[in-house]
Amino acid sequence: MKFGFWLPIFGGWLRNVEDEQMPPTFEYAKKVIQQAEQLGFDTTLIAELFLNDIKGPKEDTLEAWSTAAALAAVTEKIEIMTAIRPGFHNPAIAAKATANIDHISNGRFTLNVVSAWWEEEARQYGGIFTEHDERYERTKEFIDVLKGLWTEDSFSYEGKYYQLKETNLYPKPVQRPNPILYAGGESPKGKEVISTHCDAYVMHGGTVEEVAAKINDMKEKRGETSNPPFQSFGMAAYVICRDTEEEAQAELARITAVKESDAYAGFKDFTSKSQLEQQIQLQDYSVSNRGLRPNLVGTPDQIATRIKEFENAGVDLLLLQFSPQLEEMERFANKVMPLVNPRAKELAQS
Repeated sequence: MKFGFWLPIFGGWLRNVEDEQMPPTFEYAKKVIQQAEQLGFDTTLIAELFLNDIKGPKEDTLEAWSTAAALAAVTEKIEIMTAIRPGFHNPAIAAKATANIDHISNGRFTLNVVSAWWEEEARQYGGIFTEHDERYERTKEFIDVLKGLWTEDSFSYEGKYYQLKETNLYPKPVQRPNPILYAGGESPKGKEVISTHCDAYVMHGGTVEEVAAKINDMKEKRGETSNPPFQSFGMAAYVICRDTEEEAQAELARITAVKESDAYAGFKDFTSKSQLEQQIQLQDYSVSNRGLRPNLVGTPDQIATRIKEFENAGVDLLLLQFSPQLEEMERFANKVMPLVNPRAKELAQS
């Protein structure tokens, strides 16, 4: 199992807790990622939102791509997976920027392709936000352009959304043929595009049964003749690790006591503009990315057992959230990771 974490660019992950002691600053982000490298984490995921979806649209949040480039220069081993939403980017410029950051990181920069869901954010920032399936059609062309520019000496393209003629991109990315393209989606159209155009599949938090079904479904859609196998199946999850189950459940109750606030401004768009396989309630939404559904809540032994169940179901990458980040990330690395991967810490420090 590989362990990743969401970079805390929003000031936390809890919509009911005002101050999580996780300031949305570059200095804090740098401290987190450098500590994560020492602790043995493999990946960080940097979400791309121009408004703060967790604490409210008027609160501070870091911009993903400039943050990724800066962090690439001050880290050595960790994969930096950064979200990209086609409706906010020119694909040729995005391909160039990706190649550049891939060189800064020496081949550690990857993308999480997101077709977007927050219509109000798109309105404020001039993003292209169309009907659901059309957003995925745009995504398909966007990926065609990225891969074409990364692999061909001179690339031309004539699509519905993008047109290029004899476009040159040098230097090419360090990773060949391309930096890994992760993506997550639950709609039929989303799964169609991801299974044919992306390299790895990431999921919101789910139960073991839900996740196993999704993985089997995506493997079937991927096929074995026209495409290579998916490189990875990742899942988001929020962790509450305590010495006793009672302490863990008390923390769970504290963070899910829903308090209506600006932190829930995106709830309607998230549930109405996406096509979700499981209905979610405000309590689920109180923690980012349905992170409580995997139930990584309890003692180190209980959490490790649960993680192994997900591993047996086909998950090989966890994208975890913690609050407060530094303290809980260290607790998890010291108490849970050795139970799942006995040599993880030893390998990280070698």
